[in-house]
Amino acid sequence: MRIAIPTDDKKGLEGRIAEHFGKANYYTFLDENRELIEIIDNTSEGKGGSGLPPELIKNHGATVLLCKVIGPKAIELCKKLGIEVYIKQAETVIELFNLFKREK
Repeated sequence: MRIAIPTDDKKGLEGRIAEHFGKANYYTFLDENRELIEIIDNTSEGKGGSGLPPELIKNHGATVLLCKVIGPKAIELCKKLGIEVYIKQAETVIELFNLFKREK
């Protein structure tokens, strides 16, 4: 399992969760054991690049998305791409991951 989390910074487990999935500065990727895999820049259309955010994280192997806020179109595209979406309220990557693991 590869988990994508939209973040405002590149601080890994201590990183701040972005307020909105598509407008995040970065995407932080963890495995199911909370190990940091990579942090990538958001190069999607929402940040002046190309492609949609769900496509970007899928191209980096995400099968799960953890976020605070996401629009209905992005949720639908995630589903089509085989990405499970979980919406939780937390401030840091580690807090969001722990909420996900506890409730899963």
